[in-house]
Amino acid sequence: MSHSTTSRHRAPAQRPADSWTFLMEAARDLRTVGAVAPSGKSLVRALIEPVGAQAERPLSVLEAGAGTGAVTRALIRELPPGSHLDVAEANPRFAGRLSELVDTHPQLAGRRGQVRIHAAYVERLDTARRYDVIVSGLPFTNFSPGQVETIMDRYLELLRPGGTLTYFAYRGTARARSLLASAAQAHRHRAVEQVLAGYRRHYATGCSTVWANLPPATVWQLRRPASGDPHPARRNTAAGPRR
Repeated sequence: MSHSTTSRHRAPAQRPADSWTFLMEAARDLRTVGAVAPSGKSLVRALIEPVGAQAERPLSVLEAGAGTGAVTRALIRELPPGSHLDVAEANPRFAGRLSELVDTHPQLAGRRGQVRIHAAYVERLDTARRYDVIVSGLPFTNFSPGQVETIMDRYLELLRPGGTLTYFAYRGTARARSLLASAAQAHRHRAVEQVLAGYRRHYATGCSTVWANLPPATVWQLRRPASGDPHPARRNTAAGPRR
């Protein structure tokens, strides 16, 4: 497993109003929005790196938790010819804005169906498609350990053998959460991190630190095995549905 540091990347186009929209939705619905601003350009580039690394062939790509579309815009630009992008976004207001983005994006003119927006939780996504790359923007620290396990298992099911999952976690926030959270919340945060650490032990192939993001973030890459059972040993964690 490799570790690298990322600080400068080309920026995706993004409307100035997106940051305000993101802040309003974070205040309204912390269950589906885990930050107070869209992902910065350096974080976006680190998250979609596996797409650019396979640009020589068509890809099936899934983005989960797209928010206002900072990653979606970059993915649309980076998709190799003949590729397909599904975007799962549970927040209905974000999903509506993403649909508008797809309908008006000049690069998608004449390519109806290449990018599809699904107003759904990823673990409930109704699809028979399997993906070469999954990019996750979900706020894992907002969920229970069981919900995180359900989502991660679903990602592994949706990945093709040898496919890559990327997700991120903010750096330096664990200490703040331990000081500000209740005892029950702090216990949940630690349990979520233990669940994620278990998946990283089985599947992580690398991570990068994006210092240029606010706050800085660590991006993890996990790969589904080319053969065999894609799931690690099951843990005794009850996975309830998100609401």
